[in-house]
Amino acid sequence: MVPLIELWFPILLSAVFVFIVSSILHMVIPIHTNDYKKIPGEEKLLEAMRRENVQPGSYMFPHPPTPKDLSTPEMIEKFNQGPVGFVTVIPSGPPAMGKSLGLWFIYTIIIGVLLAYVAGLGLERGAGFLAVFRMTAAAAILGYAAPAMVDSIWKGQRWGISIKFIFDGLCYGLTTAATFAWLWPAAA
Repeated sequence: MVPLIELWFPILLSAVFVFIVSSILHMVIPIHTNDYKKIPGEEKLLEAMRRENVQPGSYMFPHPPTPKDLSTPEMIEKFNQGPVGFVTVIPSGPPAMGKSLGLWFIYTIIIGVLLAYVAGLGLERGAGFLAVFRMTAAAAILGYAAPAMVDSIWKGQRWGISIKFIFDGLCYGLTTAATFAWLWPAAA
C-alpha cells in the first residue's frame, strides 16, 4: 500500500499534462468544432427567450408538471408534435473561459486524487511500470471517458459527439496513467 500523500507529485503533474493535452485537442486539433449547430430562426428564438426573461439553468421541453403527467394524452400529444429537447442557458456575456479552465484543472486534480487513492490501495511501492500503467489507465479512462456517454443516453446528444469526448477521455486517461507509472514510488 502506498499512502496518498506520497503520490502528490504524480497527482499534480498528471493534472498539468492532461491540461496541456486537452488544450492541444481543443485548440490545435479542433475535433469538436462542428459539435453544435446553429438553430433555425435563432434571432426570433433569442428574442422570445429575452422577452420571457429566461434565466440561466437547465430546461426540458415540453416539460410535464409532474412525472405522472408524462403519460397524459396532452403531454403525449406535445411530445409527438415536437420539438423535444433539453437546453442549458448560461449567464449572458462572453463565455467565462478562465473560470471554466480553472474548474477543468480542479477536476483533473480530483481525478488524480481518486486515482492515487485506488492505485495506492492496490499497488505496492516498487510496482512495475506496466502494472501501475494498467491499473491507473483503467481507472483514469473511466473518470475521463465514461461521463461522455451520459449525455447521449439521457439527453439525446449525438453519439458522434460523445465518441469524440470518449476519445479525449482516452487521451487524458493514458496521459495520467503514463505519469503515474513513470513517477510511482520505488521499493523502500
